[in-house]
Amino acid sequence: MSNNFSIHVEHLTRVEGHGNIELNVKNGKIERLQWSVVEAPRFFEAMLRGQHYNELRPITSRICGICSIGHSLASLKATEDALSVKISEQTALLRRLAIHGENMQSHILHIGYLVSPDLFGVDSIFPLVGSKHTDTVLKIVKLHRLANEMSDLLCGRTIHPIRLVVGGFSVIPTEKQLLELRKRLEESRDLTNDLAQLIHSVADRLPDFERETEYIGLSADDEYALYDGVINSTDTGKFKDYKNYQNITNEYVVPHSTAKYTKHNRKSYMVGALARFNLNCNKLHPAAKEVAKMFNLKPINCNPFMNTIAQLVEFVHSTEDSIDLIDKILEKGLKEEKPVKPKVKAGRGVGLVEVPRGLLIHDYTLNSKGYCIKANCIIPTNQNHANIQLDMEKLVPEIIDKPPKEIELTLEMLVRAYDPCISCSTHYLDVKFV
Repeated sequence: MSNNFSIHVEHLTRVEGHGNIELNVKNGKIERLQWSVVEAPRFFEAMLRGQHYNELRPITSRICGICSIGHSLASLKATEDALSVKISEQTALLRRLAIHGENMQSHILHIGYLVSPDLFGVDSIFPLVGSKHTDTVLKIVKLHRLANEMSDLLCGRTIHPIRLVVGGFSVIPTEKQLLELRKRLEESRDLTNDLAQLIHSVADRLPDFERETEYIGLSADDEYALYDGVINSTDTGKFKDYKNYQNITNEYVVPHSTAKYTKHNRKSYMVGALARFNLNCNKLHPAAKEVAKMFNLKPINCNPFMNTIAQLVEFVHSTEDSIDLIDKILEKGLKEEKPVKPKVKAGRGVGLVEVPRGLLIHDYTLNSKGYCIKANCIIPTNQNHANIQLDMEKLVPEIIDKPPKEIELTLEMLVRAYDPCISCSTHYLDVKFV
């Protein structure tokens, strides 16, 4: 292998948004190695200022087409926190069901369409169509369709929901629709099991790489936390003072990226499915634990490439927990409920949820007429950028003797493993006053 080579990946493929990888090696030594975000900033916080509290959820759901349910729920929780709104038990259960739909929707998209081409040695999902893996592609499509239609049923749309409103739902599914969804979730078990077996057969293509880091996510006493919980860290434990979340995220800017970076107890931390697994795997459904066992996935796993396997484990958990949630809702009796109407007042509210890529935080301050005067949104992918950079800095010296094309593919696989949603994360504005 040459001692001098350069790798420049401009607009990495099979991720959402625009990010670049640069590596220059001279005389066998790394001169430059950088992960940078080049997506244009989108200024959503600025758009929220001056908006009525009922408009905050519809606007922020547009931050992301993949996590629009998660952004909606974080927005509603922040708004309801500011206005002291207490939702009903049925609303909380239906929201948990909605977030499972989004988790399944996003995870199967990432596993099936974005990562599987690396595992099968092709450039995209399309060469697999018409090959011996055609049946696999069809199974992925069927699972993705089920998750899309589940999101549609709960939220009124596959993306950018319309039924999630302050204080509850504008429309809820019927008992018959929930029973039909339950039946389809049960029928999907065989498809998921087949996919898990197939991924397991090629999982040795995931690089054997580890770097110890801090993992951060929500944790709850009674469930695998997605909708609710307190911030938890593998380094420092639970942090219950949720309104001072800035003491955890510690955002900062770097000159080479339009996205903010974060750090806590170390120089970086990781959020997402692997972080949640490392923090909360004892709360997973038994069927999900069996899938983790199949891949020998145990906490604390420090291989970022295993984030995809943690997503597969979570897909099974979301399927099984959704079935349990439907049973619970129907046992209690599905009721027509009007959304809780808030008493408008000034206040500050913070909403925390786990979305497919990790911890999502919305923070709003409202004036006495219910209009937003300050907003802050901290996106999961922002929280992973520094960790991606430090992973690269440990990984490249370990593979520097490989051919440049192999190094390039491994670095691309590393970024893809984080399932970054880059355009969500670009909230950095460098203003120079002259």
